[in-house]
Amino acid sequence: MKIGDKVRFLSDTGGGFIAGIKGKIVLVEDEDGFQIPTPINEIVIVDDSATDRAKMRIDQHQRGMEDGKDNRSIKQRLSTSSVDDEGNEDWRNVDTDITLDDDPSLNFEAPVKERVGGDELSLYLAFVPHDTKALSTSNFKSYLINDSNYYVHFSYLIKAEDKWNLKAVGELEPNMKLLIENFTLADLNDMLHGCIQLHAYKRDKTFELKPTCDIQVNIDAVKFYKLNTFRDNLFFDEPALIYTLVENDKLKENQMVEALRVKDEAISKASLTSLNTSNHSEDVKIEEKAKKLANPYKSKSPRLAKQMLNDDKIVIDLHADKLLETTTGMSSSDILEYQLDTFRRIIEQYKSQKGKKIIFIHGKGEGVLRHALIHELNYKYKHFSYQDASFREYGYGATQVTIK
Repeated sequence: MKIGDKVRFLSDTGGGFIAGIKGKIVLVEDEDGFQIPTPINEIVIVDDSATDRAKMRIDQHQRGMEDGKDNRSIKQRLSTSSVDDEGNEDWRNVDTDITLDDDPSLNFEAPVKERVGGDELSLYLAFVPHDTKALSTSNFKSYLINDSNYYVHFSYLIKAEDKWNLKAVGELEPNMKLLIENFTLADLNDMLHGCIQLHAYKRDKTFELKPTCDIQVNIDAVKFYKLNTFRDNLFFDEPALIYTLVENDKLKENQMVEALRVKDEAISKASLTSLNTSNHSEDVKIEEKAKKLANPYKSKSPRLAKQMLNDDKIVIDLHADKLLETTTGMSSSDILEYQLDTFRRIIEQYKSQKGKKIIFIHGKGEGVLRHALIHELNYKYKHFSYQDASFREYGYGATQVTIK
Protein backbone atom coordinates (compact mmCIF):
# COMPACT_ATOMS: atom_id res chain seq x y z
CA MET A 1 0.00 0.00 0.00
CA LYS A 2 1.52 3.29 -1.12
CA ILE A 3 0.67 6.86 -1.98
CA GLY A 4 -1.38 7.05 -5.16
CA ASP A 5 -3.13 3.69 -4.75
CA LYS A 6 -6.85 3.66 -5.41
CA VAL A 7 -8.82 2.36 -2.40
CA ARG A 8 -12.35 1.95 -1.15
CA PHE A 9 -13.78 1.96 2.39
CA LEU A 10 -14.69 -1.34 4.05
CA SER A 11 -17.33 -0.04 6.47
CA ASP A 12 -18.66 2.82 4.35
CA THR A 13 -19.43 3.68 0.76
CA GLY A 14 -17.00 5.51 -1.47
CA GLY A 15 -13.24 5.74 -1.56
CA GLY A 16 -10.49 7.61 -3.38
CA PHE A 17 -6.71 7.80 -3.65
CA ILE A 18 -4.11 7.54 -0.87
CA ALA A 19 -2.70 11.04 -0.37
CA GLY A 20 -0.56 10.30 2.67
CA ILE A 21 0.35 7.61 5.20
CA LYS A 22 1.22 8.13 8.86
CA GLY A 23 1.58 5.03 10.99
CA LYS A 24 -1.71 3.12 10.85
CA ILE A 25 -3.66 6.10 9.51
CA VAL A 26 -3.95 6.94 5.82
CA LEU A 27 -5.35 10.07 4.17
CA VAL A 28 -7.90 9.10 1.52
CA GLU A 29 -8.57 11.89 -0.98
CA ASP A 30 -12.03 11.65 -2.53
CA GLU A 31 -13.19 12.96 -5.90
CA ASP A 32 -14.04 16.36 -4.36
CA GLY A 33 -10.49 16.82 -3.10
CA PHE A 34 -11.31 16.22 0.59
CA GLN A 35 -8.76 14.18 2.54
CA ILE A 36 -10.31 11.75 5.01
CA PRO A 37 -8.12 10.23 7.82
CA THR A 38 -8.96 6.51 7.88
CA PRO A 39 -7.52 3.52 9.84
CA ILE A 40 -5.46 1.37 7.49
CA ASN A 41 -7.50 -1.74 8.33
CA GLU A 42 -10.71 -0.01 7.22
CA ILE A 43 -9.67 0.32 3.56
CA VAL A 44 -8.87 -2.07 0.73
CA ILE A 45 -6.83 -1.44 -2.42
CA VAL A 46 -8.95 -1.47 -5.57
CA ASP A 47 -6.04 -1.09 -7.97
CA ASP A 48 -2.42 0.05 -8.03
CA SER A 49 -3.40 3.42 -9.43
CA ALA A 50 -0.40 5.71 -9.03
CA THR A 51 -0.12 5.84 -12.82
CA ASP A 52 -3.86 6.50 -13.24
CA ARG A 53 -3.67 9.29 -10.68
CA ALA A 54 -0.72 10.95 -12.41
CA LYS A 55 -2.54 10.69 -15.73
CA MET A 56 -5.64 12.23 -14.18
CA ARG A 57 -3.60 15.23 -12.95
CA ILE A 58 -1.99 15.67 -16.40
CA ASP A 59 -5.42 15.59 -18.04
CA GLN A 60 -6.69 18.19 -15.57
CA HIS A 61 -3.66 20.37 -16.29
CA GLN A 62 -4.14 20.11 -20.06
CA ARG A 63 -7.83 20.95 -19.78
CA GLY A 64 -6.92 23.97 -17.67
CA MET A 65 -4.36 25.16 -20.20
CA GLU A 66 -6.91 24.86 -23.00
CA ASP A 67 -9.26 27.04 -20.95
CA GLY A 68 -6.52 29.61 -20.41
CA LYS A 69 -6.00 28.56 -16.80
CA ASP A 70 -2.86 27.29 -15.09
CA ASN A 71 -3.95 24.33 -12.93
CA ARG A 72 -0.48 23.46 -11.73
CA SER A 73 0.11 23.17 -8.00
CA ILE A 74 1.95 25.94 -6.17
CA LYS A 75 4.96 23.67 -5.86
CA GLN A 76 5.01 23.05 -9.62
CA ARG A 77 4.81 26.76 -10.32
CA LEU A 78 7.58 27.59 -7.85
CA SER A 79 9.85 24.91 -9.27
CA THR A 80 9.40 26.03 -12.89
CA SER A 81 12.29 28.05 -14.30
CA SER A 82 11.31 31.12 -16.31
CA VAL A 83 12.82 34.40 -17.46
CA ASP A 84 11.15 37.78 -17.18
CA ASP A 85 10.93 40.43 -19.93
CA GLU A 86 14.34 41.89 -18.96
CA GLY A 87 16.07 38.52 -19.26
CA ASN A 88 16.44 37.98 -15.50
CA GLU A 89 15.85 34.51 -14.13
CA ASP A 90 12.60 34.21 -12.19
CA TRP A 91 13.02 34.32 -8.38
CA ARG A 92 10.99 31.09 -8.13
CA ASN A 93 14.07 29.11 -9.15
CA VAL A 94 15.19 29.12 -5.52
CA ASP A 95 12.76 26.26 -4.88
CA THR A 96 13.77 24.01 -7.75
CA ASP A 97 15.51 21.64 -5.34
CA ILE A 98 12.21 20.70 -3.68
CA THR A 99 11.63 16.95 -3.89
CA LEU A 100 8.39 15.05 -3.89
CA ASP A 101 8.87 14.12 -0.23
CA ASP A 102 8.83 17.82 0.66
CA ASP A 103 5.27 18.23 -0.57
CA PRO A 104 3.34 19.51 2.50
CA SER A 105 0.19 17.76 1.36
CA LEU A 106 1.83 14.37 1.98
CA ASN A 107 1.62 12.87 5.45
CA PHE A 108 -0.73 15.67 6.37
CA GLU A 109 -2.72 14.93 9.49
CA ALA A 110 -6.08 16.65 9.52
CA PRO A 111 -7.10 18.27 12.82
CA VAL A 112 -9.59 16.32 14.92
CA LYS A 113 -13.12 17.63 14.65
CA GLU A 114 -14.87 17.86 18.01
CA ARG A 115 -18.62 17.74 18.43
CA VAL A 116 -20.89 19.52 20.86
CA GLY A 117 -21.55 17.36 23.92
CA GLY A 118 -18.57 15.11 23.23
CA ASP A 119 -16.46 16.15 26.23
CA GLU A 120 -18.14 13.52 28.40
CA LEU A 121 -16.42 10.18 27.94
CA SER A 122 -18.56 7.42 26.38
CA LEU A 123 -17.13 4.08 25.26
CA TYR A 124 -18.80 0.86 24.16
CA LEU A 125 -17.86 -2.71 23.27
CA ALA A 126 -19.88 -3.95 20.29
CA PHE A 127 -20.43 -7.31 18.58
CA VAL A 128 -21.77 -7.45 15.02
CA PRO A 129 -22.80 -10.68 13.23
CA HIS A 130 -21.99 -11.15 9.55
CA ASP A 131 -25.33 -12.88 8.98
CA THR A 132 -28.20 -12.28 11.41
CA LYS A 133 -30.30 -14.88 9.58
CA ALA A 134 -27.89 -17.70 10.44
CA LEU A 135 -26.44 -16.88 13.86
CA SER A 136 -25.42 -20.46 14.62
CA THR A 137 -22.97 -20.50 11.69
CA SER A 138 -22.21 -16.80 11.32
CA ASN A 139 -18.89 -15.12 12.00
CA PHE A 140 -18.83 -12.07 14.26
CA LYS A 141 -16.81 -8.86 14.57
CA SER A 142 -15.96 -7.07 17.81
CA TYR A 143 -15.47 -3.30 17.91
CA LEU A 144 -14.41 -0.71 20.45
CA ILE A 145 -16.41 2.51 20.02
CA ASN A 146 -15.24 5.94 21.21
CA ASP A 147 -18.21 8.33 21.25
CA SER A 148 -16.32 11.32 22.66
CA ASN A 149 -13.86 14.09 21.79
CA TYR A 150 -11.00 12.33 23.62
CA TYR A 151 -8.24 10.10 22.35
CA VAL A 152 -8.33 6.80 24.25
CA HIS A 153 -5.34 4.52 24.74
CA PHE A 154 -6.66 1.04 25.50
CA SER A 155 -5.70 -2.56 26.13
CA TYR A 156 -8.21 -5.37 25.69
CA LEU A 157 -7.58 -8.54 27.70
CA ILE A 158 -9.27 -11.95 27.97
CA LYS A 159 -9.23 -14.05 31.14
CA ALA A 160 -7.65 -17.48 30.90
CA GLU A 161 -8.28 -19.36 34.13
CA ASP A 162 -6.55 -17.23 36.79
CA LYS A 163 -4.47 -15.13 34.38
CA TRP A 164 -5.03 -12.81 31.42
CA ASN A 165 -4.13 -12.73 27.72
CA LEU A 166 -3.63 -9.48 25.82
CA LYS A 167 -6.01 -9.44 22.84
CA ALA A 168 -5.44 -5.94 21.46
CA VAL A 169 -3.77 -2.67 22.39
CA GLY A 170 -3.73 0.70 20.67
CA GLU A 171 -5.11 4.20 20.37
CA LEU A 172 -8.72 4.97 19.53
CA GLU A 173 -9.30 8.36 17.93
CA PRO A 174 -12.16 10.69 18.92
CA ASN A 175 -15.62 9.77 17.62
CA MET A 176 -14.35 6.64 15.89
CA LYS A 177 -14.91 2.88 16.09
CA LEU A 178 -12.10 0.35 15.81
CA LEU A 179 -12.32 -3.27 14.65
CA ILE A 180 -10.75 -5.52 17.31
CA GLU A 181 -11.12 -8.98 15.80
CA ASN A 182 -13.17 -11.49 13.82
CA PHE A 183 -14.35 -14.62 15.65
CA THR A 184 -16.80 -17.53 15.52
CA LEU A 185 -19.10 -19.07 18.10
CA ALA A 186 -16.45 -21.72 18.67
CA ASP A 187 -14.12 -18.96 19.93
CA LEU A 188 -16.76 -17.41 22.15
CA ASN A 189 -16.16 -19.61 25.17
CA ASP A 190 -12.65 -18.17 25.54
CA MET A 191 -13.98 -14.61 25.44
CA LEU A 192 -16.61 -14.65 28.18
CA HIS A 193 -14.55 -12.73 30.72
CA GLY A 194 -12.93 -9.61 29.29
CA CYS A 195 -11.20 -6.54 30.66
CA ILE A 196 -10.69 -3.14 29.02
CA GLN A 197 -8.07 -0.83 30.53
CA LEU A 198 -8.05 2.71 29.22
CA HIS A 199 -7.06 6.31 29.78
CA ALA A 200 -8.31 9.36 27.88
CA TYR A 201 -6.60 12.57 26.78
CA LYS A 202 -6.57 15.32 24.14
CA ARG A 203 -3.68 16.48 21.99
CA ASP A 204 -2.32 20.01 21.60
CA LYS A 205 -4.89 21.54 23.94
CA THR A 206 -5.96 21.60 27.57
CA PHE A 207 -8.66 19.19 28.68
CA GLU A 208 -10.55 17.93 31.70
CA LEU A 209 -8.77 15.01 33.35
CA LYS A 210 -10.62 11.69 33.13
CA PRO A 211 -9.92 8.81 35.53
CA THR A 212 -7.99 5.80 34.29
CA CYS A 213 -10.41 2.86 34.06
CA ASP A 214 -10.07 -0.89 34.52
CA ILE A 215 -13.38 -2.35 33.34
CA GLN A 216 -14.23 -6.04 33.54
CA VAL A 217 -17.03 -7.29 31.30
CA ASN A 218 -18.80 -10.64 31.49
CA ILE A 219 -20.15 -11.66 28.09
CA ASP A 220 -23.44 -13.59 28.07
CA ALA A 221 -22.87 -16.36 25.52
CA VAL A 222 -26.58 -17.21 25.33
CA LYS A 223 -27.31 -13.83 23.74
CA PHE A 224 -25.30 -14.74 20.65
CA TYR A 225 -27.88 -17.40 19.78
CA LYS A 226 -30.88 -15.03 19.90
CA LEU A 227 -31.81 -12.80 17.00
CA ASN A 228 -33.51 -10.17 19.19
CA THR A 229 -30.21 -9.65 21.02
CA PHE A 230 -28.81 -7.72 18.05
CA ARG A 231 -30.62 -4.40 17.74
CA ASP A 232 -30.60 -1.27 15.61
CA ASN A 233 -28.16 1.32 16.90
CA LEU A 234 -26.44 4.63 16.16
CA PHE A 235 -23.03 3.18 15.36
CA PHE A 236 -23.66 0.55 12.68
CA ASP A 237 -25.95 0.13 9.70
CA GLU A 238 -26.62 -3.44 10.81
CA PRO A 239 -27.97 -4.75 14.18
CA ALA A 240 -25.38 -5.13 16.95
CA LEU A 241 -25.00 -6.26 20.56
CA ILE A 242 -23.52 -3.35 22.49
CA TYR A 243 -22.10 -3.38 26.02
CA THR A 244 -21.75 0.02 27.70
CA LEU A 245 -18.34 0.53 29.31
CA VAL A 246 -18.50 4.24 30.13
CA GLU A 247 -21.35 6.59 29.32
CA ASN A 248 -21.34 10.34 30.01
CA ASP A 249 -18.33 9.93 32.32
CA LYS A 250 -20.10 7.22 34.34
CA LEU A 251 -19.06 3.57 34.55
CA LYS A 252 -21.74 1.05 33.62
CA GLU A 253 -22.08 -2.65 34.44
CA ASN A 254 -18.86 -2.50 36.42
CA GLN A 255 -19.45 -3.00 40.12
CA MET A 256 -15.90 -4.30 40.64
CA VAL A 257 -14.32 -0.96 39.68
CA GLU A 258 -16.68 0.90 41.98
CA ALA A 259 -15.92 -1.57 44.75
CA LEU A 260 -12.17 -1.04 44.40
CA ARG A 261 -12.68 2.74 44.46
CA VAL A 262 -14.77 2.59 47.62
CA LYS A 263 -12.32 0.20 49.23
CA ASP A 264 -9.43 2.59 48.50
CA GLU A 265 -11.44 5.40 50.06
CA ALA A 266 -12.10 3.18 53.06
CA ILE A 267 -8.41 2.41 53.51
CA SER A 268 -7.47 6.09 53.19
CA LYS A 269 -10.10 7.18 55.68
CA ALA A 270 -9.18 4.37 58.05
CA SER A 271 -5.52 5.47 57.99
CA LEU A 272 -6.46 9.09 58.59
CA THR A 273 -8.78 8.12 61.42
CA SER A 274 -6.17 6.03 63.17
CA LEU A 275 -3.71 8.93 63.00
CA ASN A 276 -6.25 11.29 64.52
CA THR A 277 -7.42 8.65 67.05
CA SER A 278 -11.06 9.45 66.21
CA ASN A 279 -14.13 7.27 66.24
CA HIS A 280 -13.54 3.88 64.57
CA SER A 281 -17.18 3.03 63.82
CA GLU A 282 -17.40 5.12 60.63
CA ASP A 283 -14.41 3.28 59.13
CA VAL A 284 -16.07 -0.07 59.84
CA LYS A 285 -19.18 1.07 57.94
CA ILE A 286 -17.09 2.20 54.95
CA GLU A 287 -15.14 -1.08 54.90
CA GLU A 288 -18.41 -3.05 55.02
CA LYS A 289 -19.70 -1.01 52.08
CA ALA A 290 -16.54 -1.80 50.10
CA LYS A 291 -16.84 -5.53 50.82
CA LYS A 292 -20.51 -5.47 49.88
CA LEU A 293 -19.78 -3.85 46.50
CA ALA A 294 -16.85 -6.17 45.86
CA ASN A 295 -19.28 -9.10 46.05
CA PRO A 296 -22.49 -7.97 44.36
CA TYR A 297 -24.28 -11.20 45.32
CA LYS A 298 -23.57 -10.95 49.04
CA SER A 299 -26.46 -8.56 49.61
CA LYS A 300 -28.71 -11.15 47.97
CA SER A 301 -27.92 -13.66 50.73
CA PRO A 302 -26.51 -16.50 48.58
CA ARG A 303 -26.85 -20.03 49.85
CA LEU A 304 -24.41 -22.83 49.36
CA ALA A 305 -25.63 -25.06 46.55
CA LYS A 306 -27.36 -27.92 48.27
CA GLN A 307 -25.75 -31.20 47.27
CA MET A 308 -27.91 -34.29 47.65
CA LEU A 309 -26.64 -37.86 47.23
CA ASN A 310 -28.90 -40.19 45.26
CA ASP A 311 -27.56 -43.61 44.24
CA ASP A 312 -23.98 -42.32 44.11
CA LYS A 313 -25.12 -39.31 42.06
CA ILE A 314 -24.69 -35.73 43.23
CA VAL A 315 -27.91 -33.73 42.73
CA ILE A 316 -27.71 -29.93 42.45
CA ASP A 317 -30.83 -27.78 42.19
CA LEU A 318 -30.02 -24.61 40.21
CA HIS A 319 -33.38 -22.90 40.67
CA ALA A 320 -32.84 -19.30 41.83
CA ASP A 321 -34.97 -19.72 44.97
CA LYS A 322 -32.72 -22.62 46.00
CA LEU A 323 -29.52 -20.61 45.56
CA LEU A 324 -30.58 -17.15 46.77
CA GLU A 325 -32.78 -16.06 49.64
CA THR A 326 -34.02 -13.14 47.54
CA THR A 327 -33.55 -11.95 43.96
CA THR A 328 -34.80 -8.41 44.62
CA GLY A 329 -32.90 -5.93 42.49
CA MET A 330 -31.33 -8.62 40.29
CA SER A 331 -31.97 -8.74 36.56
CA SER A 332 -32.59 -12.01 34.76
CA SER A 333 -29.04 -11.91 33.37
CA ASP A 334 -27.65 -11.44 36.93
CA ILE A 335 -29.57 -14.51 38.10
CA LEU A 336 -28.44 -16.56 35.10
CA GLU A 337 -24.80 -15.60 35.67
CA TYR A 338 -25.04 -16.65 39.33
CA GLN A 339 -26.58 -20.01 38.33
CA LEU A 340 -23.75 -20.56 35.82
CA ASP A 341 -21.15 -19.65 38.45
CA THR A 342 -22.66 -22.29 40.74
CA PHE A 343 -22.57 -24.83 37.91
CA ARG A 344 -18.89 -24.07 37.25
CA ARG A 345 -17.97 -24.32 40.94
CA ILE A 346 -19.60 -27.76 41.21
CA ILE A 347 -17.86 -29.00 38.06
CA GLU A 348 -14.49 -27.73 39.35
CA GLN A 349 -15.15 -29.42 42.70
CA TYR A 350 -15.68 -32.88 41.17
CA LYS A 351 -13.66 -32.69 37.93
CA SER A 352 -10.92 -34.99 39.28
CA GLN A 353 -13.37 -37.75 40.29
CA LYS A 354 -13.64 -39.79 37.11
CA GLY A 355 -16.93 -41.60 36.66
CA LYS A 356 -18.76 -39.26 39.06
CA LYS A 357 -22.30 -38.42 37.90
CA ILE A 358 -23.79 -35.02 38.71
CA ILE A 359 -27.46 -34.15 38.17
CA PHE A 360 -28.18 -30.45 37.54
CA ILE A 361 -31.84 -29.55 37.98
CA HIS A 362 -32.51 -26.45 35.86
CA GLY A 363 -36.23 -26.76 35.21
CA LYS A 364 -38.02 -26.70 31.88
CA GLY A 365 -39.15 -23.06 31.59
CA GLU A 366 -37.98 -21.36 28.38
CA GLY A 367 -34.83 -23.46 28.33
CA VAL A 368 -32.43 -20.51 28.71
CA LEU A 369 -30.50 -22.01 31.63
CA ARG A 370 -30.38 -25.45 29.97
CA HIS A 371 -29.01 -23.97 26.72
CA ALA A 372 -26.39 -22.03 28.70
CA LEU A 373 -25.30 -25.22 30.53
CA ILE A 374 -25.12 -27.16 27.25
CA HIS A 375 -22.99 -24.39 25.74
CA GLU A 376 -20.58 -24.57 28.70
CA LEU A 377 -20.37 -28.35 28.35
CA ASN A 378 -19.81 -28.22 24.58
CA TYR A 379 -17.00 -25.69 24.71
CA LYS A 380 -15.45 -25.38 28.17
CA TYR A 381 -16.02 -28.92 29.50
CA LYS A 382 -16.23 -30.79 26.21
CA HIS A 383 -14.29 -33.78 27.59
CA PHE A 384 -17.23 -34.55 29.93
CA SER A 385 -20.31 -36.39 28.65
CA TYR A 386 -23.88 -35.30 29.35
CA GLN A 387 -27.44 -36.45 28.74
CA ASP A 388 -30.97 -35.80 29.91
CA ALA A 389 -31.43 -37.10 33.44
CA SER A 390 -34.12 -39.63 34.29
CA PHE A 391 -37.55 -38.16 33.53
CA ARG A 392 -39.10 -40.42 36.17
CA GLU A 393 -36.81 -39.20 38.96
CA TYR A 394 -36.20 -35.56 38.04
CA GLY A 395 -38.91 -34.57 35.56
CA TYR A 396 -38.16 -32.93 32.22
CA GLY A 397 -35.80 -30.26 33.52
CA ALA A 398 -32.55 -31.97 34.52
CA THR A 399 -29.21 -32.80 32.87
CA GLN A 400 -26.79 -35.51 33.96
CA VAL A 401 -23.05 -34.83 33.58
CA THR A 402 -20.50 -37.64 33.82
CA ILE A 403 -16.92 -36.75 34.74
CA LYS A 404 -14.44 -38.33 32.32
